[in-house]
Amino acid sequence: MRCTVVGAGVSGLSCAVKLLEAGHEVEVVSDRFSPDTVSDVAAAIWYPFLTAPADKADVWGRETYAELERLAMEVPEAGVRMRDGREYLREVVELPPWRDDIAAFRILESQEIPDGYVFGWEFRAPVIEMPLYMPWLKSKAERMGCSFRLESVRDLSEVPGDVVVNCVGLGARELCDDAEVVPARGQIIFIDQDPGIGHFDQQPDTLTYTIPRSDVTVLGGTAQIGDWDLEMRPEDDELILDKVEALWPDLDRNKIIGGTVGLRPSRSEVRLEVEIAAGRTVVHNYGHGGAGVTLSWGCAEEVASLVSQSA
Repeated sequence: MRCTVVGAGVSGLSCAVKLLEAGHEVEVVSDRFSPDTVSDVAAAIWYPFLTAPADKADVWGRETYAELERLAMEVPEAGVRMRDGREYLREVVELPPWRDDIAAFRILESQEIPDGYVFGWEFRAPVIEMPLYMPWLKSKAERMGCSFRLESVRDLSEVPGDVVVNCVGLGARELCDDAEVVPARGQIIFIDQDPGIGHFDQQPDTLTYTIPRSDVTVLGGTAQIGDWDLEMRPEDDELILDKVEALWPDLDRNKIIGGTVGLRPSRSEVRLEVEIAAGRTVVHNYGHGGAGVTLSWGCAEEVASLVSQSA
Protein backbone atom coordinates (compact mmCIF):
# COMPACT_ATOMS: atom_id res chain seq x y z
CA MET A 1 0.00 0.00 0.00
CA ARG A 2 0.98 3.63 -0.44
CA CYS A 3 1.60 5.04 3.02
CA THR A 4 2.17 8.69 3.79
CA VAL A 5 3.83 9.46 7.09
CA VAL A 6 3.22 13.02 8.27
CA GLY A 7 6.05 14.19 10.52
CA ALA A 8 9.80 13.59 10.29
CA GLY A 9 10.83 13.36 13.92
CA VAL A 10 12.04 10.14 15.51
CA SER A 11 8.50 8.69 15.58
CA GLY A 12 7.79 9.45 11.93
CA LEU A 13 11.10 8.13 10.62
CA SER A 14 10.90 4.98 12.76
CA CYS A 15 7.41 4.32 11.39
CA ALA A 16 8.68 4.86 7.85
CA VAL A 17 11.39 2.23 8.33
CA LYS A 18 8.99 -0.33 9.80
CA LEU A 19 6.45 0.26 7.01
CA LEU A 20 9.17 -0.16 4.40
CA GLU A 21 10.29 -3.39 6.05
CA ALA A 22 6.69 -4.61 5.76
CA GLY A 23 6.77 -3.99 2.00
CA HIS A 24 4.79 -0.77 1.78
CA GLU A 25 5.54 2.23 -0.42
CA VAL A 26 6.32 5.15 1.88
CA GLU A 27 6.56 8.92 1.59
CA VAL A 28 7.37 11.18 4.55
CA VAL A 29 5.82 14.64 4.42
CA SER A 30 6.86 17.32 6.90
CA ASP A 31 7.38 21.05 7.25
CA ARG A 32 10.83 20.36 8.71
CA PHE A 33 13.49 17.68 8.60
CA SER A 34 16.65 16.98 10.59
CA PRO A 35 18.42 18.95 12.02
CA ASP A 36 15.36 21.17 12.58
CA THR A 37 12.98 18.78 14.37
CA VAL A 38 12.25 18.61 18.09
CA SER A 39 13.80 15.14 18.10
CA ASP A 40 17.16 16.57 17.05
CA VAL A 41 17.54 18.44 20.36
CA ALA A 42 16.33 15.60 22.60
CA ALA A 43 18.67 14.63 25.44
CA ALA A 44 17.73 11.05 24.51
CA ILE A 45 18.40 8.24 26.91
CA TRP A 46 16.15 5.19 26.95
CA TYR A 47 14.01 5.41 30.09
CA PRO A 48 10.26 4.61 30.19
CA PHE A 49 9.13 6.85 33.01
CA LEU A 50 5.70 8.43 33.56
CA THR A 51 4.45 7.21 30.19
CA ALA A 52 0.87 6.11 29.61
CA PRO A 53 -0.94 3.88 28.97
CA ALA A 54 1.54 2.05 31.23
CA ASP A 55 0.82 -1.49 30.03
CA LYS A 56 1.37 -0.59 26.38
CA ALA A 57 4.29 1.72 27.13
CA ASP A 58 6.10 -1.13 28.90
CA VAL A 59 5.82 -3.26 25.76
CA TRP A 60 6.81 -0.42 23.42
CA GLY A 61 9.74 0.42 25.68
CA ARG A 62 11.05 -3.15 25.82
CA GLU A 63 10.86 -3.51 22.04
CA THR A 64 12.67 -0.21 21.57
CA TYR A 65 15.40 -1.15 24.06
CA ALA A 66 16.12 -4.36 22.15
CA GLU A 67 16.48 -2.51 18.85
CA LEU A 68 18.61 0.30 20.29
CA GLU A 69 20.87 -2.22 22.03
CA ARG A 70 21.31 -4.02 18.70
CA LEU A 71 22.20 -0.75 16.98
CA ALA A 72 24.74 0.05 19.71
CA MET A 73 26.46 -3.28 19.11
CA GLU A 74 26.13 -3.62 15.33
CA VAL A 75 25.74 -0.13 13.79
CA PRO A 76 28.17 2.32 15.45
CA GLU A 77 27.42 5.04 12.89
CA ALA A 78 23.86 5.25 14.26
CA GLY A 79 25.22 7.06 17.32
CA VAL A 80 23.77 4.76 19.99
CA ARG A 81 25.97 3.96 22.99
CA MET A 82 25.26 1.78 26.03
CA ARG A 83 25.95 3.71 29.24
CA ASP A 84 25.34 3.14 32.94
CA GLY A 85 23.12 5.51 34.89
CA ARG A 86 21.80 5.87 38.41
CA GLU A 87 18.27 6.86 39.32
CA TYR A 88 17.86 8.48 42.75
CA LEU A 89 14.54 8.59 44.61
CA ARG A 90 13.28 10.40 47.69
CA GLU A 91 11.21 7.42 48.82
CA VAL A 92 11.32 3.66 48.46
CA VAL A 93 9.24 2.56 45.49
CA GLU A 94 8.50 -0.63 43.61
CA LEU A 95 11.20 -1.68 41.19
CA PRO A 96 10.48 -0.91 37.53
CA PRO A 97 8.80 -3.73 35.58
CA TRP A 98 11.47 -3.57 32.85
CA ARG A 99 14.38 -4.33 35.20
CA ASP A 100 14.77 -7.93 34.02
CA ASP A 101 14.62 -6.97 30.35
CA ILE A 102 17.69 -4.73 30.20
CA ALA A 103 21.41 -5.45 30.08
CA ALA A 104 22.18 -4.61 33.72
CA PHE A 105 20.20 -3.51 36.78
CA ARG A 106 20.98 -3.38 40.51
CA ILE A 107 19.74 -1.61 43.64
CA LEU A 108 22.15 1.02 44.96
CA GLU A 109 23.95 0.62 48.27
CA SER A 110 23.19 3.28 50.88
CA GLN A 111 26.65 4.86 50.52
CA GLU A 112 26.02 5.37 46.79
CA ILE A 113 22.92 7.51 47.35
CA PRO A 114 23.34 11.32 47.59
CA ASP A 115 22.03 13.37 50.50
CA GLY A 116 18.32 14.04 50.25
CA TYR A 117 17.59 10.68 48.63
CA VAL A 118 16.79 7.31 50.23
CA PHE A 119 16.62 4.80 47.40
CA GLY A 120 17.80 4.19 43.86
CA TRP A 121 19.12 1.84 41.25
CA GLU A 122 21.82 1.56 38.61
CA PHE A 123 20.85 0.52 35.10
CA ARG A 124 22.45 0.14 31.67
CA ALA A 125 20.59 1.84 28.85
CA PRO A 126 21.10 3.20 25.36
CA VAL A 127 22.14 6.84 25.06
CA ILE A 128 21.10 8.10 21.64
CA GLU A 129 23.23 10.90 20.21
CA MET A 130 20.52 12.61 18.20
CA PRO A 131 22.81 14.76 15.98
CA LEU A 132 24.09 11.42 14.63
CA TYR A 133 21.00 9.26 15.01
CA MET A 134 18.48 11.44 13.18
CA PRO A 135 20.51 11.80 9.93
CA TRP A 136 21.33 8.08 10.09
CA LEU A 137 17.64 7.17 10.50
CA LYS A 138 16.57 9.38 7.60
CA SER A 139 19.36 7.97 5.44
CA LYS A 140 18.31 4.41 6.32
CA ALA A 141 14.74 5.11 5.24
CA GLU A 142 15.97 6.74 2.05
CA ARG A 143 18.17 3.75 1.18
CA MET A 144 15.13 1.51 1.64
CA GLY A 145 13.20 3.53 -0.96
CA CYS A 146 11.43 6.17 1.12
CA SER A 147 10.72 9.51 -0.53
CA PHE A 148 10.54 12.84 1.29
CA ARG A 149 8.54 15.98 0.65
CA LEU A 150 8.92 19.32 2.40
CA GLU A 151 5.39 20.61 2.92
CA SER A 152 3.23 21.96 5.71
CA VAL A 153 0.15 19.76 6.19
CA ARG A 154 -2.95 21.63 7.36
CA ASP A 155 -5.57 18.93 6.76
CA LEU A 156 -4.94 15.16 6.87
CA SER A 157 -7.77 14.62 4.37
CA GLU A 158 -5.65 16.36 1.72
CA VAL A 159 -2.66 14.05 2.21
CA PRO A 160 -2.25 11.49 -0.61
CA GLY A 161 -1.91 7.77 -0.05
CA ASP A 162 -3.94 4.68 0.82
CA VAL A 163 -3.02 5.07 4.50
CA VAL A 164 -1.90 8.14 6.46
CA VAL A 165 0.30 7.79 9.55
CA ASN A 166 0.09 10.86 11.75
CA CYS A 167 3.33 11.52 13.66
CA VAL A 168 3.16 15.31 13.97
CA GLY A 169 3.85 15.47 17.70
CA LEU A 170 3.02 18.88 19.10
CA GLY A 171 1.44 19.79 15.75
CA ALA A 172 -1.51 17.51 16.59
CA ARG A 173 -2.84 20.26 18.82
CA GLU A 174 -3.94 22.14 15.70
CA LEU A 175 -3.94 19.46 13.01
CA CYS A 176 -6.19 17.12 15.04
CA ASP A 177 -7.82 19.79 17.19
CA ASP A 178 -6.44 17.87 20.18
CA ALA A 179 -6.32 20.27 23.13
CA GLU A 180 -4.73 17.52 25.27
CA VAL A 181 -1.46 18.06 23.41
CA VAL A 182 0.59 20.77 25.13
CA PRO A 183 4.27 21.66 25.13
CA ALA A 184 6.52 20.56 27.99
CA ARG A 185 9.43 22.95 27.59
CA GLY A 186 12.84 21.38 28.09
CA GLN A 187 16.03 23.42 28.47
CA ILE A 188 19.38 21.62 28.49
CA ILE A 189 23.05 22.56 28.87
CA PHE A 190 26.07 21.03 27.10
CA ILE A 191 29.31 20.63 29.05
CA ASP A 192 32.72 19.34 28.02
CA GLN A 193 33.08 17.11 31.07
CA ASP A 194 32.27 13.42 31.53
CA PRO A 195 30.66 12.35 34.82
CA GLY A 196 31.57 8.74 34.05
CA ILE A 197 28.03 7.64 34.84
CA GLY A 198 24.63 9.22 34.27
CA HIS A 199 22.84 10.73 37.26
CA PHE A 200 19.04 10.99 37.28
CA ASP A 201 16.15 12.28 39.33
CA GLN A 202 13.19 11.75 37.02
CA GLN A 203 10.47 13.11 39.28
CA PRO A 204 8.63 15.93 37.44
CA ASP A 205 9.07 18.47 40.23
CA THR A 206 12.81 17.85 40.66
CA LEU A 207 13.78 16.67 37.16
CA THR A 208 17.58 16.38 36.98
CA TYR A 209 19.90 14.47 34.68
CA THR A 210 23.42 14.14 33.35
CA ILE A 211 23.63 12.17 30.11
CA PRO A 212 27.19 11.49 28.91
CA ARG A 213 27.60 11.36 25.13
CA SER A 214 30.81 10.61 23.26
CA ASP A 215 31.58 14.32 22.74
CA VAL A 216 29.64 16.24 25.43
CA THR A 217 27.50 15.65 28.50
CA VAL A 218 23.89 16.85 28.47
CA LEU A 219 22.65 18.48 31.68
CA GLY A 220 18.99 18.97 32.47
CA GLY A 221 16.36 19.65 32.94
CA THR A 222 13.05 21.39 32.89
CA ALA A 223 9.53 20.22 32.05
CA GLN A 224 7.51 23.43 31.93
CA ILE A 225 3.99 22.51 30.85
CA GLY A 226 2.27 24.96 28.52
CA ASP A 227 5.44 27.03 27.99
CA TRP A 228 6.14 27.78 24.30
CA ASP A 229 9.33 29.82 24.82
CA LEU A 230 12.23 28.55 22.65
CA GLU A 231 14.77 31.03 23.99
CA MET A 232 17.42 29.99 26.51
CA ARG A 233 16.67 31.50 29.93
CA PRO A 234 19.57 32.25 32.33
CA GLU A 235 17.39 31.56 35.37
CA ASP A 236 16.69 28.04 34.04
CA ASP A 237 20.41 27.47 33.46
CA GLU A 238 21.02 28.35 37.10
CA LEU A 239 18.20 26.06 38.25
CA ILE A 240 19.58 23.16 36.21
CA LEU A 241 23.16 23.65 37.42
CA ASP A 242 22.13 23.85 41.07
CA LYS A 243 20.15 20.60 40.75
CA VAL A 244 22.94 18.81 38.86
CA GLU A 245 25.60 19.85 41.38
CA ALA A 246 23.58 18.16 44.13
CA LEU A 247 24.01 14.86 42.26
CA TRP A 248 27.41 15.56 40.68
CA PRO A 249 29.48 17.83 42.96
CA ASP A 250 32.50 17.69 40.63
CA LEU A 251 30.70 19.60 37.87
CA ASP A 252 32.93 22.38 36.49
CA ARG A 253 30.85 25.34 35.27
CA ASN A 254 33.86 26.65 33.33
CA LYS A 255 33.45 23.73 30.92
CA ILE A 256 29.94 24.68 29.76
CA ILE A 257 29.92 25.03 25.97
CA GLY A 258 26.27 25.75 25.11
CA GLY A 259 22.67 24.70 25.42
CA THR A 260 19.34 24.52 23.67
CA VAL A 261 15.57 24.34 24.17
CA GLY A 262 12.97 21.91 22.84
CA LEU A 263 9.22 21.48 23.28
CA ARG A 264 8.15 17.95 24.13
CA PRO A 265 4.71 16.95 22.79
CA SER A 266 3.08 16.23 26.13
CA ARG A 267 -0.27 14.42 26.46
CA SER A 268 -2.05 12.49 29.22
CA GLU A 269 -1.28 9.33 27.24
CA VAL A 270 0.12 8.35 23.87
CA ARG A 271 -2.48 8.32 21.12
CA LEU A 272 -1.78 5.26 18.99
CA GLU A 273 -4.97 4.19 17.27
CA VAL A 274 -6.75 3.82 13.95
CA GLU A 275 -9.31 6.33 12.74
CA ILE A 276 -11.34 5.92 9.56
CA ALA A 277 -11.63 9.37 8.00
CA ALA A 278 -13.47 9.85 4.69
CA GLY A 279 -13.23 6.12 4.05
CA ARG A 280 -9.44 6.01 4.53
CA THR A 281 -7.32 4.61 7.34
CA VAL A 282 -5.45 7.14 9.47
CA VAL A 283 -3.11 5.77 12.14
CA HIS A 284 -2.37 8.32 14.85
CA ASN A 285 0.95 8.04 16.69
CA TYR A 286 1.67 11.09 18.83
CA GLY A 287 1.74 12.42 22.38
CA HIS A 288 4.91 10.66 23.55
CA GLY A 289 6.07 13.55 25.74
CA GLY A 290 9.70 13.06 26.73
CA ALA A 291 9.64 9.36 25.76
CA GLY A 292 9.58 9.69 21.97
CA VAL A 293 12.90 7.92 21.52
CA THR A 294 12.24 5.43 24.34
CA LEU A 295 9.01 4.23 22.71
CA SER A 296 9.91 4.84 19.06
CA TRP A 297 10.54 1.36 17.68
CA GLY A 298 7.82 -0.33 19.72
CA CYS A 299 5.24 2.22 18.58
CA ALA A 300 6.46 1.95 14.99
CA GLU A 301 6.05 -1.82 15.11
CA GLU A 302 2.46 -1.43 16.28
CA VAL A 303 1.77 1.19 13.60
CA ALA A 304 3.04 -1.18 10.90
CA SER A 305 0.85 -3.96 12.31
CA LEU A 306 -2.24 -1.73 12.29
CA VAL A 307 -1.54 -0.68 8.70
CA SER A 308 -1.21 -4.30 7.60
CA GLN A 309 -4.46 -5.19 9.34
CA SER A 310 -6.24 -2.42 7.45
CA ALA A 311 -5.23 -3.78 4.05
